[in-house]
Amino acid sequence: MTSPSELLSLAVDIALEAGELAHRRRTEGVTIAATKSALADIVTEADREVETLVRDRIAAARPDDGFLGEEGGAGRGSTGITWVVDPIDGTVNYAYGIPAWAVSIAAVEVADGDGEPDTATWTALAGVVYNPVVGELFRASRGGGAWLGEHRLHVNDEVGPAGALLATGFGYDPATHAAALEQQARIMPIARDIRRIGAASLDIAYVAAGRLDGYYERGLQPWDHAAATLLVTEAGGVAAGAPGGAPGREMTIVAGPGLFPRLDALIDY
Repeated sequence: MTSPSELLSLAVDIALEAGELAHRRRTEGVTIAATKSALADIVTEADREVETLVRDRIAAARPDDGFLGEEGGAGRGSTGITWVVDPIDGTVNYAYGIPAWAVSIAAVEVADGDGEPDTATWTALAGVVYNPVVGELFRASRGGGAWLGEHRLHVNDEVGPAGALLATGFGYDPATHAAALEQQARIMPIARDIRRIGAASLDIAYVAAGRLDGYYERGLQPWDHAAATLLVTEAGGVAAGAPGGAPGREMTIVAGPGLFPRLDALIDY
């Protein structure tokens, strides 16, 4: 069986190439291709082109693996390994020229071999979150730690009396905003402040790097968190949520072990 470190090496190589392509297309100008779940939820032509590149590179190197991408859907494999890909996480940031977006690539082991990947039962083996604008590539492999360059990452285990620096996000559906704001109000007593970066993979990677103390959000898709939550757990943190106690559509929560129980107790899911 291929080791997590070998899968990570492939993910790094592909993420670097994909990030270069996405960055180049951004400098050439962004073309909106479609909307998805709501008018504010956009897809650019670059999203599709970058995902095609990633899919093609994985297929060339590991043709029997599965694939789950934000733009192109799922394809089953026969090896028990599925690649979970967000070609440009933070597409609205990307379209507006805000330098907070990333290529996210994860390799996960699917519980039932060649079945559909399930966030509650898969095992993440390797993950990369790459922001080419600032040249930061976060990477992790199962049992191998989480890294940014040559620096090994560690979550913040405890927070001071000023409270926790937290991040969250809001869904594109306006009907969900009132509940999200009510949830934020419940969180504020333990918060130093709130950040709203607009790219879930980067939010979660920043928890792994100790730049944030914790993060929570409802409505994430598998490709939003598959790579980044491995960064957190390999950096000594906790990643959980729902359904099934794992990060998922109903809730994703990540934090250091000291903060996590306090944050989890205040979140309704």
